[in-house]
Amino acid sequence: MEPEIKRGQRDRPLRRAALLFPAADVTARGRRERGGCRDGSHSPPPPPAPPSPMSWRRLRGAIARVAAMQGPRPVVLSGPSGAGKSTLLKKLLKDYENIFGFSVSHTTRQPRPGEVNGKDYHFVTREEMQKEIDAGEFIEHAEFSGNMYGTSKGAVQAVQAQNQICILDIDIQGVKNIKRTDLNPIYISVQPPSIDILEKRLRDRKTETEESLLKRLTAARVDLELSKEPGLFDLVIINDDLEKAYSELKEILLEEIKKTQESRKS
Repeated sequence: MEPEIKRGQRDRPLRRAALLFPAADVTARGRRERGGCRDGSHSPPPPPAPPSPMSWRRLRGAIARVAAMQGPRPVVLSGPSGAGKSTLLKKLLKDYENIFGFSVSHTTRQPRPGEVNGKDYHFVTREEMQKEIDAGEFIEHAEFSGNMYGTSKGAVQAVQAQNQICILDIDIQGVKNIKRTDLNPIYISVQPPSIDILEKRLRDRKTETEESLLKRLTAARVDLELSKEPGLFDLVIINDDLEKAYSELKEILLEEIKKTQESRKS
């Protein structure tokens, strides 16, 4: 058990030493301060006892926490379907393929033409996904248009294991859920210039039924309104010009990009 240090002691460095070296008692400390021993001689005092195992464990934990804080932060990219997130992500991953890693979300919806399981999404059954959610394996999850979507801890860890900046593409509900965690990402919202332009983009895809398209537009209106909450996002990008939007995206991520590049040189 670590000794109790009373308030008001003048020598704070010695207070910290007493906490780290519980075997060094107050009497021995007093002799060191006076420069002598009990019998009045001036022999050097014995060396302090080494830190206890618990102290070393706390030290290692502190070092690990500092290292994590100094590393590159994950990136949360949010915005309504059709705002252009996927296009911006593809450009980012192409230009910095060894720097960024895309966190692959889980969903219970069916794959669209050209989508690949494990690359675009992890396509799973509702039963499988609910089981993992109940086990606490998801950072965030939400339901939209009758389908479940979510980001698993494993998906983020898979990117981090490659020493990459993890990108999470999630909706506004997911953003609010992650705000309650200690993930500490950079929050970016990608938005269309208007609902009318968003509707045109969705119709041009030709992947939606009229019913699902109207649901997406309704959700987009809610999404855009909720995104106005002060402090929710670090950056809001209005995607009316792709190159301008991409330039804004790269600018806010430049510091994290440099961190990752430097860590690979060392």
